[in-house]
Amino acid sequence: MKKNAIWLITAVMAVTFIGLLYVQIMYMENMIKMRNEQFTETVMRCLNTVTKTLERDETTRYLDEDLEEAVASMSAGASSIYKPGSAPQGRGNSHNDFGSQYQLKHEELKGRYLYQKELLNEVVLSILETSSDRPIAERADSVTVRAYLKSELAANGIDIPFEFAIANNDGIEYSTTGYNDALQNYSQNLFPNDGSGNPHSLRVVFPTKSDYIFSSIKFMLPSFSFTFILLCIFIYTIVVAFKQKKLNEIKNEFINNMTHEFKTPISSISLAAQMLNDEAVRKSPTMMKQAISVISDETKRLRFQVEKVLQLSMFDRKNATMKLQEADANAIIESVINTFKLKVEKYGGSITGQLDAEDPIVNVDEMHFTNVIFNLLDNAIKYRREDVPPLLSITTVNKGDDRLVITIADNGIGIKREDLKRIFEKFYRVSTGNRHDVKGFGLGLAYVHKMVSLFHGNIKAESEPGKGSKFIITLPLINN
Repeated sequence: MKKNAIWLITAVMAVTFIGLLYVQIMYMENMIKMRNEQFTETVMRCLNTVTKTLERDETTRYLDEDLEEAVASMSAGASSIYKPGSAPQGRGNSHNDFGSQYQLKHEELKGRYLYQKELLNEVVLSILETSSDRPIAERADSVTVRAYLKSELAANGIDIPFEFAIANNDGIEYSTTGYNDALQNYSQNLFPNDGSGNPHSLRVVFPTKSDYIFSSIKFMLPSFSFTFILLCIFIYTIVVAFKQKKLNEIKNEFINNMTHEFKTPISSISLAAQMLNDEAVRKSPTMMKQAISVISDETKRLRFQVEKVLQLSMFDRKNATMKLQEADANAIIESVINTFKLKVEKYGGSITGQLDAEDPIVNVDEMHFTNVIFNLLDNAIKYRREDVPPLLSITTVNKGDDRLVITIADNGIGIKREDLKRIFEKFYRVSTGNRHDVKGFGLGLAYVHKMVSLFHGNIKAESEPGKGSKFIITLPLINN
């Protein structure tokens, strides 16, 4: 698949997921808004019912407690106005007349009506004049208010904890233990018709309101979860697609490099073989020796390249075939230095070893450990500077009682900071600028990193362009 096609699919899927998430988020916001509005409407309706109930209770209380007193105070005045059953003057001799009896009954009922009306008016006026003088805690005591609120809220489907307070213009008169004025409160005026200059209000808060609202929309959580899972799968798929695209490009570059690396020694060996078939060459010991030398050198070079290709299989196997055993790191490194000295001197340079580790015994595979040191030295020569002779050094020291530190330094072209982060990746090759004689597969440092990891150690690189590089390997000692 082409890179442009991958980007197109990525863009389409990204827009799709963004649209899907936007729709879900907007739907959730609307649901929360609607639930809040419903909650507010229900609570205010309950508060209105409670306040009306408290007003009715107060009226009933006055009628029950104060009615007898009002009746007693008005009975004397009412008796002077009209005595039930007394006969009006001028009609003592007309009891036998039906019309007179009707008139008398009518007057009696009218008197009773006026009496009751006067009595009720007196009670109402007494309520209006004296009710606001009573303490609000008596007019709306906490036990009664809580009972009314709980019953009314439960009847309207709100069965969650609540706290309330009674307040006026001067502040809160009293409140329940858990009342928190910082929370959103719902307020309703109490006894709005008593004519008080400092009206009271009933305020209610719901500490767990957010949980209550959220519980009503939690059915959307699976939808968000599935969308998130799909998004993760999509991102993973795109990352894998780009990695596969990159690996495909690396594979093509690897094949090209491998072909070039193999073609040169094969061509040299073929040319030397043709020379050996020439009678003139066979008769000349000097030319014969030269041809054999070419075949020997190019065979070694070809073998080295084959070993590098075989190292590739190490990366695709979970458990590399290794024979871990006790080994003297100083002795192995000294052997590699002696072998590599001729190659360094060929370019007019030198290699030094300062093997100061008193305890160099580590648990490694000797062959792979040798290859690790050899690969690092070979890179130092490969990426040498042309203007100065190559100078290589290897040091070993003990760090604490449990670690061995091996440092390989050179004065080569160095590595840029952005490349340092990736030099241990498989197939990654550092750009060498105008130098075209540096060939390879990008496997050397990746192989080194994996081997050191399998030895239970670690490796890091320090470098600065134009000032050389330094590779530091830390391995656990055998005693650890």
